[in-house]
Amino acid sequence: MRVIGIDPGLRNLGWGVIDVDGSRLTHVANGICHSDGEDGDLATRLLSLHVQLTAVLRDHDPQAAAVEHTFVNKDAVATLKLGQARGIALLVPAQFGLTVGEYAPNAVKKTVVGVGHAAKVQVDHMVKLHLPGVKIAGPDAADALAVAICHAHHLQSAGRLQAALRAAG
Repeated sequence: MRVIGIDPGLRNLGWGVIDVDGSRLTHVANGICHSDGEDGDLATRLLSLHVQLTAVLRDHDPQAAAVEHTFVNKDAVATLKLGQARGIALLVPAQFGLTVGEYAPNAVKKTVVGVGHAAKVQVDHMVKLHLPGVKIAGPDAADALAVAICHAHHLQSAGRLQAALRAAG
C-alpha cells in the first residue's frame, strides 16, 4: 500500500510518500510545496498549494493519506491561516477518493521516536532509521514522512485487530 503523509503549512507544506508491505516501509518520494510567500494574497497562496499537492498525488498515486493536526499558537490570525492550508491538505486527498487519517503532532512523535515531545532533529533521525538511504528535502518533508510512518503503523495495527476479530469469530 502506498501512503502519503502531509505536514500542513501555508509557506511550506511538507509531503512524504512511502510504500508499506507488511512491516516493511520503503521511501518513495518527499518534498515541500512552497506558496508564493508574502507577495501573494491568501487565495493565490492556497491555490498554489492545491495545484502543487494535486500534482504530487497524481504523480505518486497513494492509496492512503494522513495529515498532521494543526498546532494552535498564541497568534490567532496565523493559526487561522495555517488551518486554511490544512484544509488544502485534507481536500486534495479527498478529491482523489482517499480517506484521510489525522494525527496530533505528539502522536506522530510517539509512534516514530517513542517520545511525544521529541525535537525535530530526533524526528529527522528516526525517519532516516525507518527509511534507510532517504534524502529528506527539509524539516517539513521529514515531518510529513513521520506522519506517513505513523499512519502505516496505525493501518497495520487496525489490520491485525480485524484479522484477530475474524479469527475469533
